[in-house]
Amino acid sequence: MERVREHESRIPVRMTFLKPLSSAIAIGTGGPFGAEGPIIATGGSLGSTLGQFLRTTARERKALLAAGAAAGMAATFGSPISAVLLAVELLLFELAPRSLIPVALAAATGAIVGMLFRGPEAVFAMAPLAAPSAAAFAIYIALGAAVGVASVFVTEAVYAVERLSERLPVHWMWWPAIGAVAVGLAGLVVPRALGVGYDNIRDIFDTSLATGPLALLLTFKFLAWVIALGSGTSGGALAPLFTFGGGLGALAGMGLAAAFPSLGIDPRLAALVGMAAMFAGASRALLASVVFAFETTRQPLGLVPLLGGASAAYLVSLSLMRHSIMTRKIAERGVHVPTEYGPDPMGGAVAEVRSLAKPVNALRIDASAIAGRAMLAELGVDALPVVDAAGNLVGVVGRDALSRYPMMRRLAVRRERLSPSWPMSRSAARWT
Repeated sequence: MERVREHESRIPVRMTFLKPLSSAIAIGTGGPFGAEGPIIATGGSLGSTLGQFLRTTARERKALLAAGAAAGMAATFGSPISAVLLAVELLLFELAPRSLIPVALAAATGAIVGMLFRGPEAVFAMAPLAAPSAAAFAIYIALGAAVGVASVFVTEAVYAVERLSERLPVHWMWWPAIGAVAVGLAGLVVPRALGVGYDNIRDIFDTSLATGPLALLLTFKFLAWVIALGSGTSGGALAPLFTFGGGLGALAGMGLAAAFPSLGIDPRLAALVGMAAMFAGASRALLASVVFAFETTRQPLGLVPLLGGASAAYLVSLSLMRHSIMTRKIAERGVHVPTEYGPDPMGGAVAEVRSLAKPVNALRIDASAIAGRAMLAELGVDALPVVDAAGNLVGVVGRDALSRYPMMRRLAVRRERLSPSWPMSRSAARWT
């Protein structure tokens, strides 16, 4: 995400090899991570590498990076639609055809390749669910809100361990080794806490785990994962988040079903809602969370409770936490991460104007429209800041204005910097 926002989607080629290698060692030796995160990162690195070898613009490289990431997720889980949504919500922040189409084609291709190796069955197969009652639907929404609070706690715990690791009086190279000791101790108590844990998710959806063993598994899986991830070990966060959310939902569902049988609470559906709610609250990828739970279980009657529960978790997360588990670290380093996507003609140009330490890509006020259109095409943006001879910002020019006026100065004379013919985002207007 940082490479997309700050480095024109350029990922170092070495990451294409080092990320899967380090993750394979960490997960293969019992690390409590999911394999999907490194696979997504590796796919994104491959897309970025291809974009660097070819003559592509920054926007085209971003589409290639997102396409590789979506293909990796679709191949892992057989969930092409949620992979596309995840790329849109966490990488692209747009629904433009020039990026959506290649990402969708890549996700479809990845899903087909994964199906050839894994088979056509759902990754987390479940027996058919029954339609929930109105009372049960309200309970599922409340459950989603509660899991949203838990997603905030999980995020804070990860970064608390990371801050603690930074205070250790040893070189950072030893941090993952110290975290591995904690993982080993957790594995001695609950061996099922080690490894990827997809079998744990399947057992949670089958409700084959009793409340006691399930609570013990969640506790030690959480401790092992938080300490290992916070200490800098390479591994994925999706599978552990699914385990935590699904387990919490199943525990709540079993308790409510036993205490209030008339409500018609299905512990399996509660687990499904909990999984989507945890992912939505921690990652802020609402639509991807809902569709992912549907694609990996193929339970159409769970869609409405999933949407309600995940939306409640998303709202709670927005209220209690400023950044998601995936954006907090880069936001603390000063990287601008959008919290929503919509019409913003300035695109990445506003981030460049905000950063005084970097050179700004801007048009001189005496530049020609031909030069402006060429710069827009080269940078892959829809608008650019306009500066005078002293480098002072005087306005913003977009594609439409460049097509009507031959010189920037004529635009300035007409004083259209804040009119619809000179498209400007709110953040750009503040800079003007």
